[in-house]
Amino acid sequence: MVELKFCGLTRAQDAAQAARLGARYVGVIFAGGPRLLSPDRAAVVLRAVPPGVRRVGVFAAASPEEVSAVATIAELDVAQLHGDPLPGTVAALRRHFSGEIWAVVRSADGSLPETLPALFDAADAVVLDAKVPGALGGTGVALPWDSMAAPLARARRGSAAARLVLAGGLTAENVAAAIAALGPEVVDVSSGVESAPGVKDHARMRDFAAAVFATRTTGAARSIID
Repeated sequence: MVELKFCGLTRAQDAAQAARLGARYVGVIFAGGPRLLSPDRAAVVLRAVPPGVRRVGVFAAASPEEVSAVATIAELDVAQLHGDPLPGTVAALRRHFSGEIWAVVRSADGSLPETLPALFDAADAVVLDAKVPGALGGTGVALPWDSMAAPLARARRGSAAARLVLAGGLTAENVAAAIAALGPEVVDVSSGVESAPGVKDHARMRDFAAAVFATRTTGAARSIID
């Protein structure tokens, strides 16, 4: 079943809403941009979710020691690495952080890097996001899902059991199509449920969650490695 992640949270009330809507993951940003939080502020936001909802921190250009220190303050379960990490980046962080490590792969035109199979082997999950000049994520730009299905399937074939997390321009209106095309284990939304950067619209959050969970019963989700 597809799991749900709300990312770019800046307010405790939005984190609490994410949990009420059945999100498995909630995310905060340490990688710059309009949703940037300090570790102490992130800890306050994330305390609004109950046990069982996993806490994700998004990092870029941070050393393993820095990630570990922030993860301790914010009590993170997952470190999500932006900035086009390499498999070696993941391996280095494992020596400092005992939680899950997600590696972000960005694409500007649907093409995928040669390192993708190795990232599926090294990381606990690979996050597929749109590449936009001057921004790491949260841009609202969608990927060409249909054209990526076959090369993504080849990249995953024979790899370890890392999950696929799909991000990039997802909304309540298009998430079912994205799930049907790529079969992710997790969908990740930020700007698609906002009224302003970092300010979540609770009605949009409800609509997005409903659209995701509807795929569990309609059969819209499929595995691209079958």
